[in-house]
Amino acid sequence: MKRIYNLTAILLSFVLVGCTSLGGEPTFQDEGIAVNGYDVVAYFTEGQPVKGQLAFSSHYKDTQWLFSSEEHKLLFEKNQQQYLPQYGGYCAYGMSKGFVVDTDPNAFTILNNKLYLNYSLGVRETWLQDTALYIERADKNWLEKIAK
Repeated sequence: MKRIYNLTAILLSFVLVGCTSLGGEPTFQDEGIAVNGYDVVAYFTEGQPVKGQLAFSSHYKDTQWLFSSEEHKLLFEKNQQQYLPQYGGYCAYGMSKGFVVDTDPNAFTILNNKLYLNYSLGVRETWLQDTALYIERADKNWLEKIAK
């Protein structure tokens, strides 16, 4: 029984290490495409997630970003910092706890003209309960993560 417990503890530690490291990818991406292929400009202009298209792609910091239109692509290229999601597009609430977690494109918030993504709509509800505190913590954790 003790051996099973030890094996479980070891496996759990590997999972948690994976959740605490950026793994060399400071932008959340799948196969080199940022934020699940969603158009980050659309969150600001349309107030909702919109899937991007390969026909309207741009490269920024070794990552491919997809957009739903040429106009959105050009807006991004003109001012990437305006549209980049906070914490590289990883879950803002997760980052406040020191974890690197993927996101659901529907679980987003725009605060002070910045895009924050969350793991799920449920996590987003928790995030919205005290965004100022979570942002303060996430900012600190993010700086530590990107410094490594």
